Amino acid sequence: MASTARRPSRVAKLPPRERILDAAEELFQSEGIRRVGVQAIADKAETTKMAIYRHFETKDALVAEWLRIVAVDYQAAFDRVEAEHPGRPREQILGLARFIAEGLPAISHRGCPFINSLAELPDRSHPARQVIEEHKAHQTRRLVAMCAEAGLPDPEQAAAEITFVLEGAQVSTQNGSIDQVGDRLMRIVEAVIERGR
Repeated sequence: MASTARRPSRVAKLPPRERILDAAEELFQSEGIRRVGVQAIADKAETTKMAIYRHFETKDALVAEWLRIVAVDYQAAFDRVEAEHPGRPREQILGLARFIAEGLPAISHRGCPFINSLAELPDRSHPARQVIEEHKAHQTRRLVAMCAEAGLPDPEQAAAEITFVLEGAQVSTQNGSIDQVGDRLMRIVEAVIERGR
């Protein structure tokens, strides 16, 4: 006779903190930060609200930690292109653009977590908003350095243009206003780099 004991889910096998962060990410991305309550996260993580508050003092702290993890993933893209193209800053910049272009199909469904979060967090003192602003400032510094190393005549201007294109491509993909966004993104970034030749 088959056992009637309930098998533990994959979620239950993860440590509680990871389960909570995974559940929060899925819910924040699909439903938005404001619409998701702590109880919904607890249910999705197969835990309790009390357990969430043991790991995260507030929901705001949980949101900030989730965005910190997202920021680390984006910074890893910089690390990866630098490792793949050592001493070749133009290829590094194109590698970053390709990373964004290849990620656009996922964004079309759920949107950029930073852009979505900023829309929901107008208070600049919110801890999650501070995470986003620090991440973006760090990302800009790295991109300016790459543009300078690539010999572009105005590295700050080039980095600004590339940033506008990368972020604009994500929004355009999400709202469906432009077709062939990935290809167009790559052509624009290539044109910015070519100006420095």
